[in-house]
Amino acid sequence: MRRREFLQSAALLSALSATGLASAAEQAFRGPAQPFDYAVLKGQARALASKPYQPPEKLAPKVLIDLGYDEYQSIRFKREDALWADLQGGNFRLEFFHMGRGFKEPVRMHEIVDGQAREILYRPELFDLSRSGINARKLPKDLAWAGFRIHTITDWERDVASFLGASYFRSVGNDTRQFGLSARGLAIDTALDPEEFPRFTEYFLERPKPDARTLVIYGLMDSPSVAGAYRFALTPGAPQIVEVDAAVYPRKAIRRLGIAPLTSMYQVGENDRRMGYDWRPEIHDSDGLSLYTGNGEWLWRPLSNPPLLRFNSYLDENPRGFGLMQRDRDFNNYQDDGVFYERRPSLWIEPKSPWGKGSVQLTEIPTVDETFDNIVAFWNPATPVKGGEELLYSYNMYWGSQMPVSSNLAEAVATRTGLGGVVGQRRRYFSWRFAIDFKGGELATLPRGAKVEPEIHVSRGEVEITSARPLYEIGGYRAMFDVKLLDDSMDPVDIRLVLRIGHLPLTETWTYQWSPPPLKDRLLMLQQAG
Repeated sequence: MRRREFLQSAALLSALSATGLASAAEQAFRGPAQPFDYAVLKGQARALASKPYQPPEKLAPKVLIDLGYDEYQSIRFKREDALWADLQGGNFRLEFFHMGRGFKEPVRMHEIVDGQAREILYRPELFDLSRSGINARKLPKDLAWAGFRIHTITDWERDVASFLGASYFRSVGNDTRQFGLSARGLAIDTALDPEEFPRFTEYFLERPKPDARTLVIYGLMDSPSVAGAYRFALTPGAPQIVEVDAAVYPRKAIRRLGIAPLTSMYQVGENDRRMGYDWRPEIHDSDGLSLYTGNGEWLWRPLSNPPLLRFNSYLDENPRGFGLMQRDRDFNNYQDDGVFYERRPSLWIEPKSPWGKGSVQLTEIPTVDETFDNIVAFWNPATPVKGGEELLYSYNMYWGSQMPVSSNLAEAVATRTGLGGVVGQRRRYFSWRFAIDFKGGELATLPRGAKVEPEIHVSRGEVEITSARPLYEIGGYRAMFDVKLLDDSMDPVDIRLVLRIGHLPLTETWTYQWSPPPLKDRLLMLQQAG
């Protein structure tokens, strides 16, 4: 099953919706009551980590795993049976996902009421299986769930968040009401072989009070390398906020631990046309990584679809925030009237306490189309992770088009690249042109003739034909320069740019990694350009 398809199932099933599940008659389908709070869950996770990992004893039956894509999507949770649909004046309802296809591991669900948790037992009659070809009577009686989605009173038809598959979850931006990128509870050994995907094996759903604006969910994580206890507090709005508290208990040393991991898709955009064979000019859920460093610097790193797997690390200490953003909100740049990429939410991570030394790490994986999520970003602590530790992290997640914090400097709003040189003159060597548009900050109010200069650094090669001039059409500035290579190497070139007046920065720091084409392609471009 494709990774992108794996994640999209949550959104596609949402269109088939659901809504009641806690009346007195339902209590026969609940497990015994057990005392519960976050401390209890952390103790449970710590105890798990002290023992060898035990994979689930039973997976979904073969008849469910073998379901086709459309057959699985046809399974509907019955609207009248949603959790908390019977609560008077309630603002939240939950609907469950059925096991099947790629979602073969069991996930147990519990409802918390007055500090007591009771398991919600699976019942096939809660689902409409009529179009899936599944005979409910032949399913095992001890099946579990695959995940759940959250609906709010503002729109019972469309969900605002879903938790489905491994430790994946995602939310809409309530200002755009669109799903897009995803998050995970934890990433382990990303871009290494093999990568490990921890999963939430149990969820504890706290019944909200009738006037509650925030929904609280707990998750128990388990995997060969770690166990963990998570608390999620979701508050709908624009942006939609999810507060996360994570307690991670490693069983053993971990080569690369990813905290607050984000997963997105970038196939083609204005800066990277390598896979630009589609009729749509741009195809991506996110177009850049934004970083607000511990020393107060803002960085913008445009995403790309590289020819080979690419891994970048941005060293920092006590980061103030980072996120995968969708800055381009213009439909004309996408022309997709089916999925509307310009409406996809951005996701910003804001640590609630000092995270110490480490790095924001970005992985870009080559992809041939938009069905694969190929972008991963997370925080990696500098201190090596050892078994027997307790790692505590707290952070806020903001989903939407408008973030709660932004730079007072101008931001990069477009990055374009192409063959360098001077138009009308024969090119004697290969170079690559970069054109970066900045908008905001003080740029629109600068007087004519202001001495704005680009400060450019490259890891190899030479910079030539530099300029920074007003771009009155957007009320900003355009920086342009060429990178001239001095050898035939295809090794990536790291580039940094900031616009200044004297020593005063006017823009965030634009940073980029360019992969030069093979020598034969460089010669071909020069021949075609004349």
